[in-house]
Amino acid sequence: MRMFFAAAATLALLSTPVLAAPCKDAKGKFTKCPPKAAGKPVRCKAANGKFAKCGTPGAKPI
Repeated sequence: MRMFFAAAATLALLSTPVLAAPCKDAKGKFTKCPPKAAGKPVRCKAANGKFAKCGTPGAKPI
């Protein structure tokens, strides 16, 4: 039982830096990370009402 708690504590200490990985610029200095893209991806429908790839003729975003 002690080995389990020791292993869990070690794992928790080692995994923390991975979760808090900051962003760096080209020179290696820490910078503020850019915001993640929020929202739904754009989907398009063709004239027949079925989903189609955006950019195809007749496809309109919904």
